[in-house]
Amino acid sequence: MPDVLDATPYDALLLLSFGGPEGPDEVVPFLENVTRGRGIPKERLKEVGQHYFLFGGISPINDQNRALLDALRKDFADHGLDLPVYWGNRNWAPYLTDTLREMVADGRRRILVLATSAYASYSGCRQYRENLADSLATLEAEGLAVPRVDKLRHYFNHPGFLEPMIDGVLDSLADLPEDVRDGAHLAFSTHSIPTAAADTSGPAEAHGDGGAYVEEHLDVARLIAAAVRERTGIDHPWQLVYQSRSGAPHIPWLEPDICDHLEERHTAGVPAVVMAPIGFVSDHMEVLYDLDTEATAKAEELGLPVRRSATVGADPRFAAAIRELVLERAATESGRQVTPCALGALGAGHNLCPVGCCPARAPRPAAAGADSPYA
Repeated sequence: MPDVLDATPYDALLLLSFGGPEGPDEVVPFLENVTRGRGIPKERLKEVGQHYFLFGGISPINDQNRALLDALRKDFADHGLDLPVYWGNRNWAPYLTDTLREMVADGRRRILVLATSAYASYSGCRQYRENLADSLATLEAEGLAVPRVDKLRHYFNHPGFLEPMIDGVLDSLADLPEDVRDGAHLAFSTHSIPTAAADTSGPAEAHGDGGAYVEEHLDVARLIAAAVRERTGIDHPWQLVYQSRSGAPHIPWLEPDICDHLEERHTAGVPAVVMAPIGFVSDHMEVLYDLDTEATAKAEELGLPVRRSATVGADPRFAAAIRELVLERAATESGRQVTPCALGALGAGHNLCPVGCCPARAPRPAAAGADSPYA
């Protein structure tokens, strides 16, 4: 029988994600939810809608979240942590506001939130907090008891998030033909966002060229590349690249794009590339389409061998990391001393976002519209 772990003062964990359609009839209404009030051209909606229709109109993100819920519940039970886990989405059922109503009806009053976005940015953090605030305001207007809600800190550099990605890169390298394996380049991919949003990501002191968003991804890339070097004895060259741009052409976004990068690497004589989607928690639509479909097609056109490494998904090590983050935050809230777990040069992130952290831009970053936290 495991020891009983104490998450006091919290009485529930909420998995907060983006949402996605679960059938062809839901694609257009879902995309309208995502892009409402953002002035996204109808042509862009049609383009993104076709990405879903290639996969039967079903977003994989929902089943991946269900798998993560199962992994979290199993890990909590196996380790004696009595903390119920709920699920709510920003843009599709189960909607965040509906889930919070359910939690209030169940008597939950102190809620921790796990967002399926590991890094700092307006769209990857502050917008989730704004969505929570809007939902809580709705509950208050309905006369319901409004719970206190706290968001878990960023987990990009937690070992339980990093180790599965390291293994994914190693597995992808091992899957390459032997004659190109040692010379393979590592392309660490994340979602492109407007440079203005990147530059103001994270606390004000981190603002600048790429802000905390770029700095955090670079730290993760260095950690993974170093681990691969240590375990294989080969120093694979690497670069941080971007994907899934959706904004107007005249607005600067982070570059290089993954497809442009593959062309450049091919021209430079690189024999193979491993695409490692470090900016994404699971293999949702943007991974399946932008990497597995579009970027892979570009590589085939070039005759460049590529492999795409796995995201963290519902890996038990990630579930264990979330348990550790829950207990870390619970200890902090209870006034107990705790040493946050984090690797790399940046250390553990803040529990409470400081003033000026990831401010909203005017206009807001354009919606990507495909299972993305960047919408």
